[in-house]
This record gives sequence, C-alpha cells and structure tokens, in this order.
Amino acid sequence: MSVRSPGRPWSLRRLPRAAAAGRPLAATRRPRRGPPIPVTVYSALTGRRPGQAESTAYFAAAEALTNIVRHSGAGSASVTARVSEGILVLEVRDDGRGGADPARGSGLTGLADRVAAAGGRMLLSSPPGGPTALRVEVPCTSSTSSSRPRSG
Repeated sequence: MSVRSPGRPWSLRRLPRAAAAGRPLAATRRPRRGPPIPVTVYSALTGRRPGQAESTAYFAAAEALTNIVRHSGAGSASVTARVSEGILVLEVRDDGRGGADPARGSGLTGLADRVAAAGGRMLLSSPPGGPTALRVEVPCTSSTSSSRPRSG
C-alpha cells in the first residue's frame, strides 16, 4: 500500500505515521515519465524537531527523492530518520544506477550548502552502478536551532 499525494510534497511529520503503519511512502512527486517509485520510511522520530533542523531535513529528503525519481532509474528507495545525541540523522537510499556527482549539477551542491548553513554535514556515497546513499546530520537542540547568522 502506498501513500500518494500527487502534486503536493510530503511532510517530515508524515514520516513517523507512515513508518508506524508499516506503509511505504510514494516519492514526492510523479516523475515526468514513468511510475512513482515506492519509498519505505523508517522513523524513530516522535513529535516535532526545532525549526531549522526540521526544515533542513525536509528539504534534504525532498531534494534526494526528487533526484531519485529524475535521475537514478531506481526501483525503490528508503528514508530513515532518527535523533542520536542531539543530531537529527536522515538517510535516503536507492537501488538505482549510482554515479551522483555534486560537481555535475547544482542540486547536491546547494543541498550541501544548506545543510552546512544549519551547522550540519552531508555525506554521499554513489559509486557507478549504485546504490546511492545520502546521509544528512543536523543539530537539533533548541539552542542550535534558534541561533541565526548575524549580518554585518
């Protein structure tokens, strides 16, 4: 059984509900060609995360799933979300062709910049032939999420 929301991105808040129900979550949007890719969600999240951590994780998951749909040729994907020692850890994996390279486009580079701006880090493993694994780690303590860069 799939949870589908054509044309509307899924929310990080849906991760625990879908995982608790044991349901896969369809990719964020229908690709320009081909069927949606089933996404299995594993989540140990309870409640909301501080704003910057939650929005960064949401953006990372949405960007990763969009890339999977558009470029990977994958038959399935998974999203894992948990908090470990004050760090929100998001892992997105697929069984596609691999070869993702931040140097060949702006999407992964922009994602890495966004994660770094939130005080986190992004790790990517995508050998030619696959699979691809993206891991995002973002601090999610209230003191970290409320600090904002100062201009000037």
